[in-house]
Amino acid sequence: MSSAITCVDSLSALLLEQKAAFNAQGAVSAQQRRERIQRVIDMLVAHHQALAEAMDADFGGRPQGFSLMNDVLGSLGSLKHARDHLEGWMQDEPRQVFSPYDQLGAQAWVMYQPKGSVGILGTWNAPLYTLLSPLASALAAGNRAILKPSEVVPRTAALVAQLFGEWFDPLEVAVVTGGPDLAQAFTAQPFDHLVFTGSSAVGKSVMRNAAENLVPVTLELGGKSPVIVSRSAELATAAFRIALSKTTNSGQVCINPDLVYVPREHLESFLDAFASAYREFIPDLSDNPDVVAVVNAQHLARVENLVEQARQAGARVMSLPLAQPADPHNRRRPLQVVIDPPQDSLIMHEEIFGPALVMLPYDDVDQVIASINGRPRPLALYYFGEDALEQEHVLAHTLSGGVTLNDVMMHAALHDAPFGGVGASGMGHYHGREGFIEFSHLRTVLKAPEHDPRREWGLLPPYSEHFLAAMVAQITPD
Repeated sequence: MSSAITCVDSLSALLLEQKAAFNAQGAVSAQQRRERIQRVIDMLVAHHQALAEAMDADFGGRPQGFSLMNDVLGSLGSLKHARDHLEGWMQDEPRQVFSPYDQLGAQAWVMYQPKGSVGILGTWNAPLYTLLSPLASALAAGNRAILKPSEVVPRTAALVAQLFGEWFDPLEVAVVTGGPDLAQAFTAQPFDHLVFTGSSAVGKSVMRNAAENLVPVTLELGGKSPVIVSRSAELATAAFRIALSKTTNSGQVCINPDLVYVPREHLESFLDAFASAYREFIPDLSDNPDVVAVVNAQHLARVENLVEQARQAGARVMSLPLAQPADPHNRRRPLQVVIDPPQDSLIMHEEIFGPALVMLPYDDVDQVIASINGRPRPLALYYFGEDALEQEHVLAHTLSGGVTLNDVMMHAALHDAPFGGVGASGMGHYHGREGFIEFSHLRTVLKAPEHDPRREWGLLPPYSEHFLAAMVAQITPD
């Protein structure tokens, strides 16, 4: 069977075959899990150049070095960490047995068993990483998988399907390719677990479809990730690091900053520092190979409409490195910094996911916290500052998928810590031991003692006259 599946009937048949193969195999050894992960690693190493070229072509301009850093090396990090730690993660975990059975020789433990077949829907902005990082966790847990790359990056999707077809039996790992109709059908399949990376709106649809078959889901969504620049922050450092983040994939990153809160009295100096830093990274836009293009015309129009609506509502807009006429043949665009737009502006409520950013002045940090808490839970939150008490206050009174302090986005690079959202920004995790657990069934096992004393203790029917009194005597607060 070819691993390049393009129709629903073939997908359903493949999933049935994968499940049958999983059931027939039984336990999946640590050696086999490592071998599968190593094959993915070897495939990436052997074909990294072709994959980077495909992503460049799909975006209409994406630095190959960035694709190697973000998608190839990022995936390799997840894969290698899982490969090197899975055997320890697999070990049964002893648990305490209740009294008095613990004294009679009873034993209890938790087994970490694979669930079966995992479906993984990747997204276009990180087309390898959003497939292969969760795949690392799924394979480490002993599962099989079917991947669905985004149709927005068709060259990358086709190459991923080709490579997995060459390196894997589709009953281990397979790839399906197609448009939104196939993606919709994909989420309705009776997988044993489903992973989706994308927007919150689509995430709701994925969850509804998965619910029909009671499929557990991991949803990595998004939201408007805020940055708090404290009065105790080194403004130049904060401006430098936030500006750098906006050069990353032209802001097309799920944890990219959307809203930057700056003390009102420092707003103008911060804007100057931010503009200077951005121009240092991107001194010119025209045909600059370091600038990632917006992925397609539809997405570009959406981002530009958000900015234009705010501008018409009275917001000040600063273009970096400078304003320039739009070129319909080139989707590389300046960064649009929207300064203090009206609260009802669309850009204040919709995820930007592109070359734009909102700067908001504030007077009191508690006002910022209230503003953040008045929105759906973000995938990430960022705080710049050296005031330890204020930092603790912000962490204690907000909730987000993850946090980076005095930088942005870096927490997602931790392979030994869970990555995921909360509330509207998603649920579940991948990365590290928590990712292994996410794709495992935690199976409790109790081994009874040889001797069962319940009858001699009067705990079996017909109950003795002392049974009720014995039960009542154990109802204590200690």
